Amino acid sequence: MGLLRKLRVNYRLLFNTFCKIDLMERHTKLLVDFEIEKYIRHLHEEPRYSDPKRLNKYGLRVYSQCGEDGIVAEIFRRVGAANKYFVEIGTGDGLENNTAYLLLQGWKGYWVDANRAFTDKIGVNFNHQIRSGQLCLKNASVNMKNVENLFADAKVPQEFDLLSIDIDGNDYWVWKAIEKYNPRVVVIEYNATYPPGISWVMKYNPKYSNNVSSYFGASLYSLVSLGNKKGYQLIGCTSSGVNAFFVREDLVKDRFCEPYTDSNHYEPPRYFLINRNTGHARAFGEYESV
Repeated sequence: MGLLRKLRVNYRLLFNTFCKIDLMERHTKLLVDFEIEKYIRHLHEEPRYSDPKRLNKYGLRVYSQCGEDGIVAEIFRRVGAANKYFVEIGTGDGLENNTAYLLLQGWKGYWVDANRAFTDKIGVNFNHQIRSGQLCLKNASVNMKNVENLFADAKVPQEFDLLSIDIDGNDYWVWKAIEKYNPRVVVIEYNATYPPGISWVMKYNPKYSNNVSSYFGASLYSLVSLGNKKGYQLIGCTSSGVNAFFVREDLVKDRFCEPYTDSNHYEPPRYFLINRNTGHARAFGEYESV
């Protein structure tokens, strides 16, 4: 009985210790979130962000990683939507990307991801949207040779509203290869390691897999040069220094913050902003608007 009593006491001590550790971790996350929110608020109070046409203050996270949900909404508030159709290349598991929020707003679209585990999870979580035809899903590794064929197979409209590219590597090359399609807005990841004015693009490698290093994608300057050749203007970047936003030049007019250059819109790598706690784990399923 003495041994049993000791085991019970040790179990209680161990349980209490784990509870305290969990409470400390939760408290630490709350403090980190508070400090990050305060940092963002102070950041956007800088004179640089006072121009009402600048997009950073519109950042909002619902299913996006770095505030893209709110920025995309503001872009389309200014330019309007034509067919409310999106394409996202590199969707992850669907619960943290740039277009899941658009599904909630009745948009239709096409998701492509190379990771079978991700697309299997999407098939479960977004089963209703797939069955209804609102969402088309493809498990495939996208490269320069197959990207337009993938679009054609899914019957993507030639002039759709939003293209998002986030494949942690050949993003520049995939966008370059898209010639038959003219999305109105493009969201693409840039490599913020390289400051304005630096021309840098990773060598094209269709078998490339990111090894969590700074060798990926392209500098913002290089993406701006490519975008200009394709008829797009840079109109903003996420405050975290992750994604750049381009609008087709026939839609830009005077709606955004000029000049449309990398030196004006570049945001340095503030990757710590990506790690903000979003509260409950994201989920998606059938729902009704009432």
